[in-house]
Amino acid sequence: MKAMVWTQYGPPEVLQLQEVEKPAPKDSEVLIRIYATTVVVGDCELRGLKMPLMFRLAIRLFVGFTKPQRVTILGQELAGEIEALGAGVSSFKIGDKVFATTGLRLGGYAEYTCLPAEGGGIALALIPANLSFAEAAAVPLGSLEALHFLQQANLRPGQKILIIGAGGSIGTAAVQLARHMGAEVTAVDSGGKLDMLRSLGVSRVIDYTQEDYPVDGERYAAIFDVAGKSNYSRCLQALSEGGIYLIGNPSLSHRLRRMLTPARHGLRVFSDTASHRRADLEHIRELVESGAIRPVIDRYYPLEQVVEAHRYVESGQKKGNVVITVRG
Repeated sequence: MKAMVWTQYGPPEVLQLQEVEKPAPKDSEVLIRIYATTVVVGDCELRGLKMPLMFRLAIRLFVGFTKPQRVTILGQELAGEIEALGAGVSSFKIGDKVFATTGLRLGGYAEYTCLPAEGGGIALALIPANLSFAEAAAVPLGSLEALHFLQQANLRPGQKILIIGAGGSIGTAAVQLARHMGAEVTAVDSGGKLDMLRSLGVSRVIDYTQEDYPVDGERYAAIFDVAGKSNYSRCLQALSEGGIYLIGNPSLSHRLRRMLTPARHGLRVFSDTASHRRADLEHIRELVESGAIRPVIDRYYPLEQVVEAHRYVESGQKKGNVVITVRG
């Protein structure tokens, strides 16, 4: 089968199209014929080890110290069709159209992959009936991450939320989920993404290249910083009583300050890593089918152009999702 293989740690060019052995499902696994996957910022960070030192070390220990060995194909979400079942699988059947997050296995940049039918930090479910494979591939990761954080906020209709980094895959899902909960959304991102965010029905947009945020005097029931780049103190000051500060990619400083915040300020700070579950992905599927949320897709690339897709995602211009079509 064809796959875009992760040959080294480094720039996009370390991804190379190769012929590799087609996998076979083990007990409790399914073999998926992949039709589409995505390139997310996390793929680029993994590829180039663009992360804090302690995380770089952890990735090298897990994936391979000098080069990728244990995991050689990136891709954190996918949509496709089940081609074969391992022993003991009863929750799916051959021919089911599915979408999934791939967890630590990764593997989306290929024509086939095997995933556990249940558990293992992987969410696998039938795709929404109203989406194509390419559209469905852009849903699982961003939506599950956004749901994980917004569930902590317990937003009520009319409450205000500030979403920082709203223009990416997680941010666009968070905007729509917050609006579905009845919240008034203020979205922060760069100028080129603001029209897209307005189309999602946000109450207000802020171009962080032109003005500071949070705006002095504004108060929010929740602030969700998707990328973990906001000013910690300013965000705490902008929370209303009982408010919550959600940090999607916390720095070491964020983690240390979080331990002191509840006692000193009477506010909540949440930055725990999401655990992807099938039940949550099925909930997302229902929201997509009802029209409450939809995937926001910026560009499509064929599998052969994953290198170009990585360059585009790293440029910071991505609006929503970048989809890789593995087969026509």
